[in-house]
Amino acid sequence: MDEADRVLLTELFEAAVAAADPREALKGHLPDAPKGRTVVIGAGKGAAQLARAFEAAWEAAGHPAPEGIVVTRYGYAARCRHLEVLEAAHPVPDEAGEEATLKVLRLLQGLGPDDLVVALVTGGGSALLAAPPEGLSLEDEQALNTALLASGAPIGAMNAIRKQVSRVKGGRLAAAAAPARVVSLIVSDVPGDAPEEVASGPTVPCTKGRAEALAAVRRYGIELPRRIRHFLETAPEDAPAPGDPAFAGNRVTVIASAARSLEAAAALSEARGIPAVILSDAMEGEAREVGRVQAAIAREVLRKGRPFVSPVLILSGGETTVTLRGRGRGGRNTEFLLSFALEIEGLEGIAALAADTDGIDGSEDNAGAFASGRTADWIRAEGIDPAEALSNNDAYSAFEAAEALFAPGPTGTNVNDFRAILVRKP
Repeated sequence: MDEADRVLLTELFEAAVAAADPREALKGHLPDAPKGRTVVIGAGKGAAQLARAFEAAWEAAGHPAPEGIVVTRYGYAARCRHLEVLEAAHPVPDEAGEEATLKVLRLLQGLGPDDLVVALVTGGGSALLAAPPEGLSLEDEQALNTALLASGAPIGAMNAIRKQVSRVKGGRLAAAAAPARVVSLIVSDVPGDAPEEVASGPTVPCTKGRAEALAAVRRYGIELPRRIRHFLETAPEDAPAPGDPAFAGNRVTVIASAARSLEAAAALSEARGIPAVILSDAMEGEAREVGRVQAAIAREVLRKGRPFVSPVLILSGGETTVTLRGRGRGGRNTEFLLSFALEIEGLEGIAALAADTDGIDGSEDNAGAFASGRTADWIRAEGIDPAEALSNNDAYSAFEAAEALFAPGPTGTNVNDFRAILVRKP
């Protein structure tokens, strides 16, 4: 890939991330100070940075210092003056996550109507808030997450199940804070920006019950652990729904999203003289199939000048999925891009970056990767068959061999996938 293209694509990613910076996102969204205590709770891969920004803005507004706890992924912590930041495992929960969640629940006990709870929620919070319901264990919740991650089901289907198998998800964390008022400030990493889907909606009423969860299991052929399946079929009650008195007076606001980040990247591209189009900020589907479709669009632009005229930057966001077939390494963005690279092989004039805006693609140390029409050849030159790597879900190894991984490190926010395809005639 031309170095200038790599630099431009990196700058576009940085513009997208900057648009979701917690300090900017919080502007205009601070609640009024309560008569009683201000308690901050939070979870997600960007929760610590959001907590630090909230703390600074809250004190700058002249309010008394808040108290509280936020939970983030290992390596994603940020130092706060008054708020406690705890780290736990993602994407499969661990004992640290369970202990942190129990600590959050204890903090919410005994609050009254004059108290305010500020919930700072970002993507990744579903795994970090680990609190299995009575009758199930942490091992059961771990087995559930592992099964869901391997299923290839869309995030909405996975969350419909998670919400019914938890003491905190699906609005239960807000219910635990009642009668205190809860203000939820949410950084969305889900297609469509539905606040109840971010981190499985711990402070947002649940609109889908156990019937919908079981329907998702059947629709996507998800092989749930036996104990989880039995719990879903026999649990005494659904997660709290809209209209539940526990949510009276609460407020929910999405303060950052993929749409705003893609718009920021598009604006930068156009300022550099390259027209930009946004296909969608809510794309879902199997990562390798989305890669093939977007490669077909890029080829059509390059060869026939439709549906867009080159030069053009093609942007998209959302959350694709990976159905595990092999035992390789790599997340959904690298899998998307390896499929894309195979479909544009040999073509000059196409360069792409696919990356997760939180800085980590799946469970590896990269956010994503770069690709061009030469990438597949470079991978082969290192002794790896790119098609075989794709079949084995081993996109990480393929791009690592080609020295094409993109690893900016934790970004402090999370508005899901960022895909940028630059097309211009060579």
